[in-house]
Amino acid sequence: MEGGSRRTVLIAVGANATIAVVKGVAGALSGSAALLAECAHSVADTSNQVMLLVSIMLGERKPDEEHPFGYGKERFFWALLAAVLIFLAGAVFSIGDGVLRLVHPPSKNESAVLALGTIAFAFVAEGVSFVRATRQTRAEAKEAKVGLVRYVRQSKDPTVKAVLSEDSTDLAGLTIAAAGVSLAWATGSSAWDAGAAILVGCLLVYVAIALGRDTKGLLLGEAAPAREREALREVIEAHPEVVRVVDLRTMYVGPESLLVAARLDLRNGMAADAVEELAGRIDAELRDRVPTVDQVFLDPTGPRG
Repeated sequence: MEGGSRRTVLIAVGANATIAVVKGVAGALSGSAALLAECAHSVADTSNQVMLLVSIMLGERKPDEEHPFGYGKERFFWALLAAVLIFLAGAVFSIGDGVLRLVHPPSKNESAVLALGTIAFAFVAEGVSFVRATRQTRAEAKEAKVGLVRYVRQSKDPTVKAVLSEDSTDLAGLTIAAAGVSLAWATGSSAWDAGAAILVGCLLVYVAIALGRDTKGLLLGEAAPAREREALREVIEAHPEVVRVVDLRTMYVGPESLLVAARLDLRNGMAADAVEELAGRIDAELRDRVPTVDQVFLDPTGPRG
């Protein structure tokens, strides 16, 4: 999955960087605030995807003495930085430029033909990227045996959420920009174009908040979904040697790395070698039932005062 994610992000970086340049040049020549806001949108997407590439490379480092559970949370940290960048691009540039143009309308008429032509080009390019990202994500969801929407919601891989959300918001932003430019051309009022820039900025702010909220939970030590926790408990309690699971705790230490710690109340009189053999079987079965399980710690001490 890492290889596929990296290829998808590399393609997205090249595409978004090219589109950002085209939007920026066309926005400057046409004078369209909405198109300049979309340029900021593409710059934010490109920077975000560069951060995702950095996070993938840093997150692949092997565990060491200082980081015994590995560097998987690098992915979450860089995703949070990307959310901050998207917020700044949306709030500071897009909304700010739109408000400025509402207060001080431009003196020259905008070139609607150039702006709409650029938006059409970008829409096709973003559409191709969206189809590719959706196809890959659908394949991963099928492999995980869950629906596409559920897979995206439950995925702990920032790449999945980022690429799909960026591509979908790109298309939504371009639609808003096209409407703003068209209405400005039809009515002769630049307020429509400025309003479209503000809406694009608000869209970016929403995406940044959603991405940041998800990433915050993972950085703080989010547990596995309830369905997976129940599956893990069932695996352990299926063994007749286990009287009950006293405590079960899980935490993501990386997008595909789940830590599982369980305190067990075992049947009285079990020999040490039998306990060791049981722990080995439970470990293997937990990894088989939930593929993201990476670290397993079992404490056969029963309840504590």
